[in-house]
Amino acid sequence: MGFGRGAIHHRVASGRLHRLHIGVYAVGHTLVPERGRWMAAVLACRPGAVLSHRSAAVLWGILSTVRACVDVTTSGRGRGGIAFHGGRLDRDDRATRHGIPVTSVARTLLDLAGVVRRRELERAVEAAERLQVFDLRQVNRLIDRSSGVPVARALRDVVLDHRDQSFTRSELERRFVLLCRDAGLPAPATNLWVAGGEADVVWSSHRLVVELDGHAYHRTRAAFERDRARDVALQLAGYRVLRITHRRLEREPNAVIGAVATLLARP
Repeated sequence: MGFGRGAIHHRVASGRLHRLHIGVYAVGHTLVPERGRWMAAVLACRPGAVLSHRSAAVLWGILSTVRACVDVTTSGRGRGGIAFHGGRLDRDDRATRHGIPVTSVARTLLDLAGVVRRRELERAVEAAERLQVFDLRQVNRLIDRSSGVPVARALRDVVLDHRDQSFTRSELERRFVLLCRDAGLPAPATNLWVAGGEADVVWSSHRLVVELDGHAYHRTRAAFERDRARDVALQLAGYRVLRITHRRLEREPNAVIGAVATLLARP
């Protein structure tokens, strides 16, 4: 912009410029918002640097953890307040969000796999899909490019598990609702928030909740305990609860629908 060293030093001394990093200044004051701190960190690095890892995940909205140190992928050595990460970035690994160069969602998830625990990575994948920024094809291409790298295997495991659970749940609901329709039962609501939690299938006017227990969601002891606590909460709220397993729905569909019809007929 035509500023020489003397002009910069004069403005720093007069309080018109405030140094955030070497060569990067805030104008007028130091009340820089979080996105400004991220952009400043990227600008302080070599050309081609991008926000990455946890900082990128927060920018994409798939992680809520905020830390003082900003994660940047670039070449070079670390500076105060910036955590440098190495690694080659392909064109597909780069994106721009809110004007800030950042790793793509897929690359951000791959980087997260190396710095967070599995449960936190699972939440990030779930958030990405909920926000409709999760591209399975791009994630799979990146995993294939990174084959042999431990973090790639970790991300693949989480993605496969997440997709299997999502499919099982939606397929169970679809099949159950179709059976109810074919039997001439009243149309239920699905995935409705009831008594402090989400219920799979609900007939509100009949105070009836049906929970569809797929193996992927309910196979652990912790899940078993959560299910029982959930049943108590629903019953205290005045709902009758019927749990139906995937196996029973497949093998005894008529008996399942008969039980539902009987409960719906009761006052």
